[in-house]
Amino acid sequence: MRDNAFEALTVETLPARLGAVPEIAARVGGSPENWQVREVGDGNLNLVFIVEGASGTVIIKQALPYVRLVGDSWPLPLKRSFFEYNALTRQEKRAPGTVPAIYHFDEAQALIAMEFLSPHVILRRALIEGRQLPKIGRDLGLFMARTLFRGSDLAMKAPQRKVDLALFADNVELCDITENLVFSDPYFEAPMNRHTPGLDPLVRELRSDRDLKVAAQRMKHLFASKAETMVHGDLHTGSVMVTEEDTRVIDPEFAFYGPMAFDVGMLLANYWMAFFSQRGHENDGDRTAMRAYLLGVVAETWGTFRDEFARLWHTERGGILYQAALYEDQDDGLASEQALGHVLHDLWTDMLGFAGIEVHRRILGLAHNADFEAIADEALRASCEAAALKFGRHVVVNRNAIQSLAELARLAKALDQGKLS
Repeated sequence: MRDNAFEALTVETLPARLGAVPEIAARVGGSPENWQVREVGDGNLNLVFIVEGASGTVIIKQALPYVRLVGDSWPLPLKRSFFEYNALTRQEKRAPGTVPAIYHFDEAQALIAMEFLSPHVILRRALIEGRQLPKIGRDLGLFMARTLFRGSDLAMKAPQRKVDLALFADNVELCDITENLVFSDPYFEAPMNRHTPGLDPLVRELRSDRDLKVAAQRMKHLFASKAETMVHGDLHTGSVMVTEEDTRVIDPEFAFYGPMAFDVGMLLANYWMAFFSQRGHENDGDRTAMRAYLLGVVAETWGTFRDEFARLWHTERGGILYQAALYEDQDDGLASEQALGHVLHDLWTDMLGFAGIEVHRRILGLAHNADFEAIADEALRASCEAAALKFGRHVVVNRNAIQSLAELARLAKALDQGKLS
């Protein structure tokens, strides 16, 4: 296959085309014509197949030369699978056991064969169903701290880090999607935008909000210019697979070198959106406990991230930034703590800004969240989304004045209960 021109896989053609690949054949086992193949991709961009055989099961993910959500009118390069493969291998080294194992990569066919995660489910789906996973706050806080710190000039040697920066800088087209669909399109009547009709008055208000539009572009400025570390680039609850005991992060094809706080802000925003969606999922009973759980996950994720980041600062800070020669080696640990405080403060304010933007783009832009989309009652959905939009506006505009997650939890509860207009 490496020598062939790209050809999209189908359920019918996959066994014959991949049956001769040793790394895949050995994992699946048996005769390829007896493999059971299902296409299960429900994302916006790619084909995803589950392949079962006599010995085991693998996932085959193949990029398409266009955005699957839109069609071939929106072309995309196949090289995004190259960036996903390279991101996964780096994440595995920096945070072992947190991503699927990779068995085979074919750059020409833009496909990756990887571990089939079972009985894992997509985190977003679990939260919609009201499941309270006990480990996600800690697991994802550790994942972000370790991958973001260890991929930065705080930890990496400068030559290696610059090679990585150059490699991921070529992920131009997917960065372009984020730059437009996340940071710009939600704030004007872009052609691919859509929103729940009941939101029309609030949408007009937000799109005429000068402070909000300036804040959004300031966050876009950071996204485009603050190349601090390799970020996942699309870290939301649909990019995480979970069981009660295990948490894995998937789909880093948007990986690039960007702000450390970007992944953290995106993930926390999706927790907050899950919180605001709960009124729409109470057909099977009250969700008060689920709301409290989600706000607790926000706090645990941030707290774990902050504490692990600080631990790595003290134990793995071997890069060109904040060198120990200036602080600890001169018996000036207080200076190191002061510098750490400044770094964590910047991460906090940047995280809040990115979180507010993520809330807006998931309700006003092209790609929406199932948290809200699964609410059949349109008026109820609009009410849930309106509370989230107001929360997002407050967070991004006032990010420099917000002092704690407890403050934001109180705001979220008040908006969810309709106590604030």
